[in-house]
Amino acid sequence: MSFRGTVPTRRLGPAGPEVPVFALGSWNTWDRMEFDDAVALIRRAAEVGAAFFDVAHYNMGPHAENARTDLIFGEAVRAAGLARKDYLLCGKLWLWEYPTTSFASQMETSLSRIGIEKADTVVVGDYMSTIDVRQIVTDVAAEIAAGRFDSWGVNNWQAADITLALDFAEAEGLTPPTFAQLKYGLARRTMAEGAHYGELFRSGRLALQASDVFEGGILAGKLAPARKIGADVGGIREQIVAIYPELERIAAGLGATPTQLGIAFCLANPATANVLFGVSRLEQLEDNLGALELLDRVGAEEVRAATAGLWVDRGVNADGTW
Repeated sequence: MSFRGTVPTRRLGPAGPEVPVFALGSWNTWDRMEFDDAVALIRRAAEVGAAFFDVAHYNMGPHAENARTDLIFGEAVRAAGLARKDYLLCGKLWLWEYPTTSFASQMETSLSRIGIEKADTVVVGDYMSTIDVRQIVTDVAAEIAAGRFDSWGVNNWQAADITLALDFAEAEGLTPPTFAQLKYGLARRTMAEGAHYGELFRSGRLALQASDVFEGGILAGKLAPARKIGADVGGIREQIVAIYPELERIAAGLGATPTQLGIAFCLANPATANVLFGVSRLEQLEDNLGALELLDRVGAEEVRAATAGLWVDRGVNADGTW
């Protein structure tokens, strides 16, 4: 049955916008489908109140792919008939070539490729070496002052760095990060639920945006993904593949699909403001929408209890260090 309701909203952190609990991600998404299918997917997302899109320019560092996904999104959202006020957009700021490639330059390029003047929020990307947190906070504040976006979050930062960013922003009267986009789902829980980030979420200093929920499609049944997927933090991907039959069994017992259970699990955590996923077919979005009915019918406590045995990254560092 097709979803007939409206996707609920939650606040994306203390200074963040009110957003739908679903967001559609862009990494190798819009360029994996026919243009008319992309337009239909965007229209359906808007129809159910889930018009929140994570769109970036992927052409830097390990993402030096010269992808057209952001260009395609800009064309598709206009073809879908959505005015800028009809959707929320989260951009990305990369640290791979920063500060040589400034945030101002990145935003100018990204916004012009999409064909808009402003994002609603941005995520400052992850990193593999030491970063200058104070300079990042200062430069983000300059972009907010320039009117290019209103709020920001971080992607898989080490806990010490996000804490410093929060403290420095508060001390200097600058806009603090309001959410953390972390790998989070049935298999990977340690960083989001551990003592470091967990306390930031419980205290209300940050909200959680769950990303890579299906481990590149593995927890959606694609056990040997043919496309490039996210990093395997902790080297546990084989263990994640191994739990899929049990995930199928649990989901069936709850009258749900594995993907519905994966999203319902994320939303069962009160820290989760939003779940970010990359769907490239309309039927995938329809399936994901069923997670809302599952959570309402079964309840958060039962969802977490039923899936407790699927947690496989207990040995990964909770503070985000590798």
